[in-house]
Amino acid sequence: LTPAPATLPYTAPWPPPNGCLDFPRERWADWHARWVGQEPERFYAYLRREGDGAFVGEVDFHHTPEQNWWDMGILILARERGKGYGQQGLALLLDRAFRVNGIPRLHNCFEPVRSAALHIHQAAGFREVSTEDGVLHLLLTKEAYEKDAL
Repeated sequence: LTPAPATLPYTAPWPPPNGCLDFPRERWADWHARWVGQEPERFYAYLRREGDGAFVGEVDFHHTPEQNWWDMGILILARERGKGYGQQGLALLLDRAFRVNGIPRLHNCFEPVRSAALHIHQAAGFREVSTEDGVLHLLLTKEAYEKDAL
């Protein structure tokens, strides 16, 4: 799954010019060893459409010891947005993080103008904890997740 620049428009202000980092095949094995099978410290998974098995995005989380939380990410390919995959992927990630791996807190941050991302996070129970330098910080605890699931 190699996202095109259209999938990551919010990264464009950062180098390289389109915000997409070079990720040559010779680096894949090291990356895979660092991210896959490292739970609960790190988790990474592709999101695939059930009907045809096509890849639609990816989810991940990793421990950030300085903050005593796990940072998370969710990326839906530009051509697959608006189809509910973000909400479904987030639900799967939360289940994995809290029910399977038992981590205590998930954090995500992004620009508040990303209204679709904000909507699915709030619907899943995330709460705003701060806004710094134009970036919104959201947090969901295992306790809140489990309470909302009842």
